[in-house]
Amino acid sequence: MALRLLQSLKSRPIFPNYAKYHDYVRVTTQGGVIRIPLASPKVIGVANSRGNRSHQEDFYAFATLSLNPEELQISVKESHNIDWDPKGVGDAFSSQAVFIGIYDGHGGSAVSQYMRQEFHGIFESVVKSSIPELFTWIKGLGGYFKRFKGGALAPWVELSENTPPLDLEARATEAFFEVDRTLSVDGFAQTCGATASVAILHSLDAPAAPFFSAKRVALTVAHCGDTRVILCSTNGGRAVPMTENHHADAHVETIRLRRMMGSSLITDSFGDSRWMGALVNTRCVGDLRFKKFGVTPEPEVRTKLLEGKDWAYLVFVSDGISSMLSDDEVVDLARDAQDPKDAADKILAFAQELGGDDNATAIVVPLAGWGSIRGADKTKDLREYRRQQAVGSERQRRM
Repeated sequence: MALRLLQSLKSRPIFPNYAKYHDYVRVTTQGGVIRIPLASPKVIGVANSRGNRSHQEDFYAFATLSLNPEELQISVKESHNIDWDPKGVGDAFSSQAVFIGIYDGHGGSAVSQYMRQEFHGIFESVVKSSIPELFTWIKGLGGYFKRFKGGALAPWVELSENTPPLDLEARATEAFFEVDRTLSVDGFAQTCGATASVAILHSLDAPAAPFFSAKRVALTVAHCGDTRVILCSTNGGRAVPMTENHHADAHVETIRLRRMMGSSLITDSFGDSRWMGALVNTRCVGDLRFKKFGVTPEPEVRTKLLEGKDWAYLVFVSDGISSMLSDDEVVDLARDAQDPKDAADKILAFAQELGGDDNATAIVVPLAGWGSIRGADKTKDLREYRRQQAVGSERQRRM
């Protein structure tokens, strides 16, 4: 199913723009500009497993995008009131922004695989001139979207000569909706979907410095579903979530859905709340048959200015891990790791020790404060207790 979907969509380019993204980050050294591969375990660490399932639905991707410097400048000003000058870093760095995405499929792997292969390219390629047509398609979904005003896309629904460049929130929103519009040509996406969390890391240093050593980084997170993105501070190893689970019974979602659709929240026999009696997540890409009932790909976008060495790393996890571990446990497991790959391995391994058998992915992205966390490991004793409990339960099960 996944292969058929990918083959059918691959031949339908959405935007004519030539893709400029690449798999390395440019770094200035005394000898000139060099390229460091993002796939290096010291740059981005990844650990993933399909657990006890026969198929993999978790996927991820990272790339360095080439974005309009004016758009990045506007976004920094809007979000952080900082006057960042693209000319101060030179042409080689003024458009550079690192993209990291984590995708957790459900109902099959077709949509999450599509996101892994295509979403960073879509994110880079969307243009404001496509928004009026996209908005018409969204309204045509009917039901919930009959009342849709455009959200972050509203300023571009009716274009004029004075329409400003996109900002990152609008770009992310357009990209998520464009995925659904593209998927709508294939019947598989009616019942197959994926949650998605993506982060854009934009270094503000001049001279330019990469995200893992920059003194100031503008972080933008666009999120649908229950994959999680968590920051870890150097001051006490504090966990700061950049995402909220978009479950049917989450406060932000119940308000949104009941205001527009009334109540369609049903509790199943396991005590889990499901929208329309079927979906745990009420924001996702795909699952097109539920869109008119309020399930939306519209991302929740959050921004944060990361100053100096205040932040040690950024962690992405799928629900195969977040269903087993708290945010504090996730960041504490990574704190003494040798490198980002080792950190991701430790997070995944502990979730599996506790009995996690779902698809699971952990991604660890180092920041300027890597290796400089101060204070005690807050969850060390709790983790040891939970490990002993898990070992005891496994022994009883085998008796």
